[in-house]
Amino acid sequence: MDAQVTRLRGKEATRERILQAARTLFGEHGYEQVTIRMIAAAADANIALVGRYFGSKAGLFGAVLEGEPTISALFEGGREGLPRRLAEYAAERMKHPPDSPILRALERSAQHPEVREVARERLIGAVLQPLEAQLGGGPEARARARMATAVFLGVGAMRRRLGPETPTPADIDRLTAVFEACLAE
Repeated sequence: MDAQVTRLRGKEATRERILQAARTLFGEHGYEQVTIRMIAAAADANIALVGRYFGSKAGLFGAVLEGEPTISALFEGGREGLPRRLAEYAAERMKHPPDSPILRALERSAQHPEVREVARERLIGAVLQPLEAQLGGGPEARARARMATAVFLGVGAMRRRLGPETPTPADIDRLTAVFEACLAE
C-alpha cells in the first residue's frame, strides 16, 4: 500500500513538473514555438507522460490556463456595484496587457487552430458562466453575460491594435454605463 501511495505522489509530482515547465515555456515562447518534446525535457519527464496526463499540447495549454486568474474576485460584494467593478477592471486592461505571461501567450495565439477551442472553453468557463451565475439566472442572463463579455473582448482587441492607453475617469463612467446596460434585465 505504501508503494502505491508513493507512486501516486510520484505521478502527481511529475504532472505538476510538466504543468510548471509548460507554463514557463508557453509564457516565454508562445504556444506555436513550444513543442511537447521541449516541455518533457524541461520537466525531466518521459514525453509519453505529457500525452497520458494531458492528451495533447492543446490539452496541456488548457490545463495551464486553468491555473490562471479569473474575474471571480469582481463578484465579491454581489451584484451591487458590479457594473462599476467590471468597468474598472476593463479600464485596467486598457492600460496594460495581462500580467500573466500565459494570458499574453493566449492573446498572441488565440487564432491558432489548436488554441481556438481551448480559448473558447476558457472564456466560457472563466468569464461567461461565472458572470451568468452572478446575474442569478434571471431573464436572458446568458445574453446579458455574453454582451458584458463582448465588452471585455473589445477592450482587449483595442489595446492589442492601438496600444495601451490610460483611461480617464470619464472613460470609466462610460464603461460603467455600458456594463449597466449589458447587465440590465
